[in-house]
Amino acid sequence: MTSDKNPFTLGAILYDDFELLDLYGPLEMFGNLKPQIKIVTVADKVGPVSSFQGPQTLAEFDYQNCPHLDLILLPGGFGTIQELRNQTIMSFLQERVPSAKVTMSVCSGSWILARAGLLDGRRATSNKFYFKMATQQSDRVEWVSEARWVEDGPIFTSSGVSAGIDMSLAVIASLYGENKAMDIANVTEYVWNQNPAEDPFHKYLNMLVSEKDRG
Repeated sequence: MTSDKNPFTLGAILYDDFELLDLYGPLEMFGNLKPQIKIVTVADKVGPVSSFQGPQTLAEFDYQNCPHLDLILLPGGFGTIQELRNQTIMSFLQERVPSAKVTMSVCSGSWILARAGLLDGRRATSNKFYFKMATQQSDRVEWVSEARWVEDGPIFTSSGVSAGIDMSLAVIASLYGENKAMDIANVTEYVWNQNPAEDPFHKYLNMLVSEKDRG
């Protein structure tokens, strides 16, 4: 637990073409914990960062001047592919993830964690439509093909987009209790899927992938 005087700092990692809901779904949930949680935004450089959908988010800190992070949130999105070649974000995560209380990735954000070696020996999941690309990032990860989210020690990885909200509520439950997480779900009028193994979109997305592969 934390107090209002000593809040946890959650660092939301930004990069060009991140997925908007990957970021703001979880931040909506954690934002309801103020003042127990302080949210900061971090990127390669201070300034506006464009999402894939268009709206920009202001990065308050660059990687060199980022404060200590108790919680880390790494969204996915089409920009992930470019970040896989960005050694700066890899080095930052390799330095910060081991000291964080909890690290969370949404969607293809887990690709970056895997490429950085931070999922070695762990179970993890990712976006199901591009799941094959997730498995190509590392063969040292036990990739879970059917899961809403996966918890392995201090690292939580979720399936695509809206799954990050369910995962975030699970993290809140682990830190502040299930009642608090359910209160936030109710206040935000969100139906929380509390079962991490229940992946309602798995079958449909697998069907789409099969059709795409058949051409």
